Amino acid sequence: MNIASINNIFFVDAQSFTERCLEVFRFQYQDNEVYRQWCDAVDRAPAKVNSIEQIPFLPISLFKSHKIIAGEFEAAVIFESSGTTQTTSSRHFLKSTELYRNSFMEAFQMFYGDPSDYCILALLPSYLEKGNSSLVFMVDELIRQSNHPQSGFYLHDHAELAERLSTLEQSTQKTILFGVTYALLDFAEAYPISLTHTTIIETGGMKGRKKELTRLEVHEILKQAFGLQQVHSEYSMTELLSQAYSKANGVFRCPPWIKILIRSEDDPLEVKNEGRGVINIIDLANVYSCSFIATDDAGILNSDGSFEVLGRVDNSDIRGCSLLAL
Repeated sequence: MNIASINNIFFVDAQSFTERCLEVFRFQYQDNEVYRQWCDAVDRAPAKVNSIEQIPFLPISLFKSHKIIAGEFEAAVIFESSGTTQTTSSRHFLKSTELYRNSFMEAFQMFYGDPSDYCILALLPSYLEKGNSSLVFMVDELIRQSNHPQSGFYLHDHAELAERLSTLEQSTQKTILFGVTYALLDFAEAYPISLTHTTIIETGGMKGRKKELTRLEVHEILKQAFGLQQVHSEYSMTELLSQAYSKANGVFRCPPWIKILIRSEDDPLEVKNEGRGVINIIDLANVYSCSFIATDDAGILNSDGSFEVLGRVDNSDIRGCSLLAL
């Protein structure tokens, strides 16, 4: 793809989105060997694809076993998922950290405004301990952009975090706390405090640490502990370069260069623009990897493009691999 096309990804509108998707699809079919083999395996070469719904979506599990890149390059960074010791981590090879930075900064500003308006805190222990986390990379940059002397990461020091939040609340400082789900629940149990000027953005992730809860159950616990009207959420994954955000009731919305589709659990090529099923994601920023990802998350897609995440599909680690044994 040419540089102009890549730079214009973040300025697509509904009218140009289909054209841009087909352009990226043709590029990745040509330059991404693994994706091309998947498309051929499901008999969806570019000559047979004339709409977004006809584009094949690559099973996300293949990021655990294959190097998913479009073109040849030496990776600027390799992000790894925060899987447990019993599971294989996914790996995402980035040609350019600048493209990722542009993506998450554009999305954050769209949903929350300038990072310099906030003190930004992060409670992401498992991601910090694992290393090579795309989430840590993003939040670290947001912390720097906030330019607030009290912005920063916390590992397990909940007492210090509670003291910091209390100080910020007293000064009426607008604050964002990013937190992995299980750590936020531990913090809420140990240090329930009233938060009037703080937005909590949970990033998912129970990792077997606690009894599994639905997102709405988690949010109710956090709302009660911190006196909040709403808890926000961020939805992304190692294999993507973009984020969707929810500001209320677990309903996510996407920036313009992301689109959600829903596929049938029984037929991966049966795709629709509304309803219940398994989530497919188009992420145009992911141009040097794969922009068309078949996730393992069940969800509901609404007619206005917003969506909800219901949880993981059973046996998701083994889905989608039988057609591509490389």
